[in-house]
Amino acid sequence: MFTGIVQGIATIAHIDTQPGLQTFGIRFPRAHLDNVTIGASVAINGTCLTVTSQQGDCLTFDAMQETLRLTTLGELKPGDEVNFERAARIGDEIGGHLLSGHIHTTAHCQAIERPENNCILQFELDDEWLRYVFPKGFIAINGASLTVGEVTSNRFNVHLIPETLRATTFSDIQIGDRVNIEIDSQTQTIVDTLARLGYDRPGS
Repeated sequence: MFTGIVQGIATIAHIDTQPGLQTFGIRFPRAHLDNVTIGASVAINGTCLTVTSQQGDCLTFDAMQETLRLTTLGELKPGDEVNFERAARIGDEIGGHLLSGHIHTTAHCQAIERPENNCILQFELDDEWLRYVFPKGFIAINGASLTVGEVTSNRFNVHLIPETLRATTFSDIQIGDRVNIEIDSQTQTIVDTLARLGYDRPGS
């Protein structure tokens, strides 16, 4: 499990492509490599991957074809930066909300506003998943737990403070960029339960 509190930014060092599989070599800040073991789980842009080897400050991860299809990982190239979070441990503070690291879908950035000391990102999301997005609810974008701002038609936005921009890759996002989305599991359960009882969300 993960908390959605991005621990830092890592850099894609190399990618080895084979039929149905990509192996990523990712360089991490050394301060975040304490007690890393083979088989450990790390969220890369919100996607839970398993450490397969380590060489110095570089960890390697395998991503199967289905993972590449469902996420943005297949678009990465050497030199790209990614958000990372190591798996939560019992007793850790849950500063965001609980995440599984299993990406539900992706979304494209449609608009960016930068008022003083703020950044507002707007994303377009398919109706299948937008039905689980509510103002002031939780959503994870590229592994970061964020609070939903406004929801209109097929879009929603999030408001980012300077610290979030500093600690994540969102400071470099551009219109048209695709991001990984994990919706809040509790919200999904509630919405689906109400739908089965005949209280479906209007317009869904």
